Amino acid sequence: MHDPRTNAIVLDCQALSLLATDDRAMLARVEAARRSGARVLVSVLTIIEATGPKTDLARMRWVRSRLAIVPVVEQDADTAVQLLRGAGGLHGHRYAIDAAVAAMALRQPGRPTVVTSDPGDWARLCGDRVHIVPV
Repeated sequence: MHDPRTNAIVLDCQALSLLATDDRAMLARVEAARRSGARVLVSVLTIIEATGPKTDLARMRWVRSRLAIVPVVEQDADTAVQLLRGAGGLHGHRYAIDAAVAAMALRQPGRPTVVTSDPGDWARLCGDRVHIVPV
C-alpha cells in the first residue's frame, strides 16, 4: 500500500470521501497503513473539498477524529505556486487545492504516500518525491 520509507499516508478528496462512505477497499488500505505504523494525514482543505451537501456530517466528523488533520501554513502557498509553475503551467481553482495538499505532503519526513484519484496530476506536481497510490 505505501512506501516503507515513509510514515505518512496522505489522503486526497476522493480517498477521504471513500473512507467516509465506508468503502471496504479504502478502509482496508487505511487499516493496513495504521498497522504498519504510518500516520494517516488529511489536509484541512481536503476536508472542505470532500464535504458536500449530501455528506453525512456526523460520519465525516467521526472519520476525521481518526485521522491526523494537517493545517495549511504560509510556506505551503509558496511551495504550491512553485509546484504549479514546475508542472507545465497548471493553475487556477482546478489545481489549487491539489497543489496546496501536495505542499503539505512534501513537508512530511521521508517520501510520503499519497492515495489519490488524480495520479497524473500528482505526478506532474511532485514527480518522484511522493509515492502515488491510485484509488
